[in-house]
Amino acid sequence: PSRRAPRRRSMAARELLRATRVVLLGPARGYAKKAAAKSKGKNVPKEALKGPEVCTDPTMLATHAMGVNYFKDGPEVALKPDSEYPDWLFKIHLGPPKKLEEMDPNSVEYWRRLRKYNTWQRNRLKKSRKL
Repeated sequence: PSRRAPRRRSMAARELLRATRVVLLGPARGYAKKAAAKSKGKNVPKEALKGPEVCTDPTMLATHAMGVNYFKDGPEVALKPDSEYPDWLFKIHLGPPKKLEEMDPNSVEYWRRLRKYNTWQRNRLKKSRKL
């Protein structure tokens, strides 16, 4: 037991490493495999997925918000006059994001954008830093 016990342990450790290596080289997916689509027959072509119907009626496009209704059935949402919507809705900035120089330094948006830029800069520096 004096000299043979360490050899047995080392051999057992090698066998264990070999077994785990085989397991680790297998597929590394931790989620279920997607089910294959069943075909209806050998010579039957598969049906293509259909997208949403596109409305081309100009009167409907001018009076209704197409595609906004989240119910499966029912009419499209009719647009109301501008007086029924809140004022802040028309003040929303829809263009490209403002640059830091164009913003007011006393606003919350300025400091949020500055923090975001600094985070981006830090991440770029960390990525280029060598270990």
